[in-house]
Amino acid sequence: METAGYGLIETLRVREGRIPFLERHLARLAGSIAALGLPRPAQDPTALLRPFAGTEDAVLRLEVCDARAAVTVRELPPLFPPAVITASEPHQPYPDKTTLRDCFADAAREAEIAEADDALLVTHDGAVAEGTVWSVFWWEAGRLRTPALELGILTGIGRARVIELAKQVEEGRYPRDALEGRSLFLTNAVRGVVPLASLDGVPVPTDSRTAQLAKRFWPQS
Repeated sequence: METAGYGLIETLRVREGRIPFLERHLARLAGSIAALGLPRPAQDPTALLRPFAGTEDAVLRLEVCDARAAVTVRELPPLFPPAVITASEPHQPYPDKTTLRDCFADAAREAEIAEADDALLVTHDGAVAEGTVWSVFWWEAGRLRTPALELGILTGIGRARVIELAKQVEEGRYPRDALEGRSLFLTNAVRGVVPLASLDGVPVPTDSRTAQLAKRFWPQS
């Protein structure tokens, strides 16, 4: 494949003077570089990131492109429960966190126009996929459900952490109407676990189990 201008992204949280899940981010990055046949960066990503440990809460964006690595810093995004719409833009397979993010950018613009906070994407055939920068989970009776990786969704760090904590999670292909009346939450390695406030204008019911997962999400050491 043509690799010029095509790269990979890792978005990391600086929290309480540490970078949670740093090793998981670096392992995912290395795996994607190998899987996609991209050149390894001349700089050591670990050496670029570690100086930010001990700093104030922030978001780090590590981008590896054309055998170069660079880190940029920005403030934390809002962490309140978002109002989410279902995007009309169909989801495109995104198993690796690459710079090719057009469908997510289009969905985010659609949410902005609709005066919503964010958007959930579904596949061409109507299966729930993922958010613009997050994985989605929901409670159904005593079960926790999430879309399966086989749909082509990102192998999210936050997603893996929730599955690790919850232990019994059903992964599958679910239609959009499977979310009706469910208690939903989003997760990623920047926000942690955040309940949705509404989906397509309908308030999302709360569930105490979501708050319990949120408290346990961040590693203590």
